Amino acid sequence: MGTRYCDTLIENRTIPTCLINYPEQSHSFNDKVYAVQGPFEHLVLEMAVIFGGASLLGTLFVWLKQPIILAYIGLGMLIGPQGLNVVMDDGHIEAISTMGIILLMFLLGLHLHPRNLLKQLKQTALVTFLCLSAVGAMICAVLALLFGFPLIEALIAGLSLAFSSTVLSLKLIPTTTLHHKRTGEVMISILLFEDILAILTILILYSSNGGAHIEALLLPLKTCAFALGAWSFVRYILLPLMGRFDIISEYIFLVSLGWCLTAAQLAESFGLSHEIGAFIAGVSIATSPISLIIAEGLKPLREFFLILFFFSVGAQFEPMLKSHLLMAILLTSAIVLIAKPILFKYLLKHLAGERNDNAAEMGLRLGQSSEFSLLLAYGAMTAGRIQQETALLIEGAAILTFIVSTYLVVFRLPTPISPSNELRSD
Repeated sequence: MGTRYCDTLIENRTIPTCLINYPEQSHSFNDKVYAVQGPFEHLVLEMAVIFGGASLLGTLFVWLKQPIILAYIGLGMLIGPQGLNVVMDDGHIEAISTMGIILLMFLLGLHLHPRNLLKQLKQTALVTFLCLSAVGAMICAVLALLFGFPLIEALIAGLSLAFSSTVLSLKLIPTTTLHHKRTGEVMISILLFEDILAILTILILYSSNGGAHIEALLLPLKTCAFALGAWSFVRYILLPLMGRFDIISEYIFLVSLGWCLTAAQLAESFGLSHEIGAFIAGVSIATSPISLIIAEGLKPLREFFLILFFFSVGAQFEPMLKSHLLMAILLTSAIVLIAKPILFKYLLKHLAGERNDNAAEMGLRLGQSSEFSLLLAYGAMTAGRIQQETALLIEGAAILTFIVSTYLVVFRLPTPISPSNELRSD
């Protein structure tokens, strides 16, 4: 018994239908077809439910002085496939929500000069690698020794949960003060290096032969080549065009958005990721003063897609878990939430030369698992590397760390969405 999207033949015409149920015992046609409507009408209905529900739940969370991001995740759990099943298939919502991450990475790149990026990568690459290794090893050891997971599956789970969330970490950073601009630059360099390592891991997990391992080795070379091509295009074609027609704001918006999405798609075709492509597209414009104008114009569009992203995160969560799996999720989440801030603080202070208070703040902001954890879990299970139970462990621990980390950051550090007037800073 299952619900899926398909085409149904009705009166000799093939029309798209949504939410068609196929029960084991057939009854009448009306029993089988719960809703027959075009894809556009169904999408409008889903958007109305998601954004209307987010408005209501968000109002409640703001009134209770809670982080509003959790309202979006909670709404996904409530009305998604695992909850009330109002939105029965969140796959296309998740696909649309990826746009939010792409736009976020583009905007972050617009604020980061290439010279500063290279300098930060040199300072933080070792810090990032050591922290990932330590946290991943701790999770692996706990899962293998205490809960009896196979060593390979425990290793994949540990590595998946060791990455930090790009969206959550950077969405909660104020960008108006010099201190937080510095904080943002260091965190971006860490998260960018983590994204590169995550792509390498995905390539290896998907591989069934040596081909993907060769692709993984070529990834740094591809990244440099793509960055050089993007810089050349922006320097000799894009910026001169923008400079000539910059009095028309709609034109600047159109060209910048077109460049962001085109670069994201080209990067994916080049063997990188949409997110890295969008980030490089932003960095390539960051040397021009027009980057600040572009960033301001794209912010509302980014927020629209990020709401869908956090909704899809909640919709993917499976609440019915076995007791031993629940214990494993709680323990691995505790390792991430406690070990990562401590390790990042120590390593940033002693290896990267950050001040003690800066290092502690960055450690807390990076102290969660990543949206890449969900992708790694899916990829590993698809490739047959892990069982469904391990995938549920990764998914549950990632979402739990999202929630707890958001609370810790919002109530202790300056953020744009803090319920406290003293800490609210954009």
